[in-house]
Amino acid sequence: MEALSVDKIPAGAEWQYEPKWDGFRCIAFCNGKKIDLHSKSGQALGRYFPEVVTGLGELDAGNFVLDGEIVIPGNDGFSFDALLQRIHPAASRVARLSKETPAIFVVFDLLAFGNDSLLGKPLRERRKLLEKFSSKYFDKQNTVRLSPFTNEVSRAHKWLAKAGFVLDGIIAKRIDLPYMSGTRDGMQKIKNYRSADCVIGGFRYATGRRVVGSLLLGLYDRDGLLNHVGFTSGIAEAERKSLTAKLEPLIAPPGFTGSAPGGPSRWNTGKAAEWQPLKPVLVVEVSYDHISGDRFRHGTRILRWRPDKKPKQCTMDQMKQQGTKTAELLTIPRKTLRKSSR
Repeated sequence: MEALSVDKIPAGAEWQYEPKWDGFRCIAFCNGKKIDLHSKSGQALGRYFPEVVTGLGELDAGNFVLDGEIVIPGNDGFSFDALLQRIHPAASRVARLSKETPAIFVVFDLLAFGNDSLLGKPLRERRKLLEKFSSKYFDKQNTVRLSPFTNEVSRAHKWLAKAGFVLDGIIAKRIDLPYMSGTRDGMQKIKNYRSADCVIGGFRYATGRRVVGSLLLGLYDRDGLLNHVGFTSGIAEAERKSLTAKLEPLIAPPGFTGSAPGGPSRWNTGKAAEWQPLKPVLVVEVSYDHISGDRFRHGTRILRWRPDKKPKQCTMDQMKQQGTKTAELLTIPRKTLRKSSR
């Protein structure tokens, strides 16, 4: 299951709320002592987090499947940078970091136990089974932890106030629905900022310099076409040279297969029109403040690179927002609308 990004925490008896942890989403498949960890995109994660594999093996719970988040605790919350350091080909480095900055697996769903699949059961039942499972097995070690939840929207708002510091936001889940893999129905995410995972479909050089000036962002539509949806130019000066060296070997047409970047900005005629198309292999998470149509209205800010996500997972449905509806605007007095339109 994936979550739809919304502006407000939904309220109602059909919802439960959980912290949104700042880590790698992970499904753990455990068959006795055989442990397999997979990211949302199906990539194997076990070799990068051997301490989590060991911790799951110590549960001694037979066959089970858990849904959760791999995180690395730091002094001030969780460190996503420390997670990125783990995605490294050198086994010796991974082994050293697993001891220096050990990861934990925060579990929020039980998908199978023994010979029984739990996917068809509603969340309220799966959560009860998960709590029984955790009370019996998780207390034996500290690597696997149970994620808290609440049915109180007031408490969820208190958690959201910590987003950006301890948490990444809040997840709201429908307790009456089964586990629906591959959809954003029944699960919503709320942050203190809006973010989207985008494919880098191209870049522009900085004016008068052979270094990256801005990255061109893309999302896939239902037809599988990569559409240009905006840009980000908030690249640290110290990183431009190394980023240029990373991107130039990936230059290859067409870059965007749907809507493509246009020419120079009409507000800045000195801005270069030329852009370099890239192979669609790099994913970056960006924050933004407004969407107009199917594009970010303003430039975005880079939050982090996402090597754990496949480009094809970066789809246009991330642009869906639950904002003010026309019916709500009609409730505003006409004289207020006239005054605001002047």
